[in-house]
Amino acid sequence: MRVLLTAGPTYEPLDPVRFIGNRSTGKMGYALAEAFAASGADVTLISGPTNLPDPAHPHIRTVRVQTADEMYAAAATEAPAADVWVFAAAVADYRPATVAREKIKKSGYTLTLELVKNVDIAATLGKTKRPEQFSVGFALETEQEEEHALGKLRRKNFDLVVLNSLRDAGAGFGHDTNKVTLLAANGQKTIFELKPKAAVAHDIVQAVLSRLTTHA
Repeated sequence: MRVLLTAGPTYEPLDPVRFIGNRSTGKMGYALAEAFAASGADVTLISGPTNLPDPAHPHIRTVRVQTADEMYAAAATEAPAADVWVFAAAVADYRPATVAREKIKKSGYTLTLELVKNVDIAATLGKTKRPEQFSVGFALETEQEEEHALGKLRRKNFDLVVLNSLRDAGAGFGHDTNKVTLLAANGQKTIFELKPKAAVAHDIVQAVLSRLTTHA
């Protein structure tokens, strides 16, 4: 089984010094890469900028990128041959319309930035997904969690969405633990308690593997 997995944040440059990013550490995505590899899968891990070392498992190949455009290009190259797609990266929705060639100097009391929308990697690739391929997305929400997660599942042609809420203590960015709810396209819902991200990754991988037998 071949798995395409995105992880970590993207950094969208503003000038040679500054960027727009987010608080994603990549820990959940890297844990998933390890869990899939442990199950026997060959994993291509497309990672945004993180402080994590490349996984040492021989069945994991790591591709490092910085921006959303770079992540999309790498994912689009790998997607056709992958059996499972897992979109665990926290991709920046917008990027600066222009990138200054030199460091922007402080001037005045305000700075106005024009932002333009980045490509939606999961949604764009979702339009090309073949029936035998299985796609997993992540939804980090702060309100109307299930409604928004299910909307994302439909829009992006996911077979399974992993929902976590920033209102749950110990979940979300910057933690070694996570608490997730799995929402499937067939309406099935599975709630897991707070646990280490390695254990959460194992739960997600087992859920994917169990569904692949009925999905094929």
